[in-house]
Amino acid sequence: MKGGLVSESGVVLLSERRPTPRADGPDAVVGAIRDFIGHLAASGAGGPAGVGLVVPGLVSADTAIYAANLGWDHVPAADFTRLDVPVMLGHDVRTGGLAESVLGAGRGVSDFLFLPIGTGIAGAMILHGEPYGGSSGWGGEIGHIPVIPDGERCACGQFGCLETYASAASVGRRYSLRSGQEGVRAEQVVSSDDPVAVEVWDEAVEALSLALATYTLLLDPSMIVLGGGLAEAGPALFDPVRTRLVRRLAFRDAPPLRPAALGMDAGMLGAALLGWRAAGRPDLGPGWTVDVRPEPMVS
Repeated sequence: MKGGLVSESGVVLLSERRPTPRADGPDAVVGAIRDFIGHLAASGAGGPAGVGLVVPGLVSADTAIYAANLGWDHVPAADFTRLDVPVMLGHDVRTGGLAESVLGAGRGVSDFLFLPIGTGIAGAMILHGEPYGGSSGWGGEIGHIPVIPDGERCACGQFGCLETYASAASVGRRYSLRSGQEGVRAEQVVSSDDPVAVEVWDEAVEALSLALATYTLLLDPSMIVLGGGLAEAGPALFDPVRTRLVRRLAFRDAPPLRPAALGMDAGMLGAALLGWRAAGRPDLGPGWTVDVRPEPMVS
């Protein structure tokens, strides 16, 4: 969990991290969030004007509807805090995309794809400057686009999903299976000239370029912003993906690829924007100059 106090002018007054007590069950997670918010509120001068909270899974502005890996089901926003202030919830990836739109790589661009590539892959479709969740909140599940017909089975139950080939976890897993070496991380695969590593990475790049070509042809984004841990591979990721995306879009130009600007702070800064929106200040954000202070890890 990552949280912070963000002023009306966009100054990050405090930023902290805490472990998520996932093994203790959903009620424990909700309670830990409640305590964390209370701690942050007590650390500031005066109470906060509002609270923004971003969570994974299916979420609306006032309810954390469902999150399989956290085990909760229809948790009202008010359950996450004891404070008597307005609260707004958001989806973690879509809210990260909102932060990149207002404060980061997408500043000044109305339509783009924000695609963080980490343990899994999910996307935020930014349309007219705002994240789009679709009719039921499942919009942006780009990691589960089938890119390889009859390919490997995904944890979601489908076959050939992008996430099965191109997420950081999958790159490490697929290399380990083929090489017999356990515990290999994706960044080690990317930087290796081992023929098995080259093959696994080539398949990941191919899968990603296929998914991005599909997205481009469907929604015509002004650009694609790649984030998450795997994007830190830099040219080893961006160069081959750009080349293959251009090759696949034979009759039109490919949108530019850019690295995300906010890194691990995107979710927290997006939550701050939601908190100020909850407090009746949707105008805040565009004038902010982001300067995130180092955060301690609280055990």
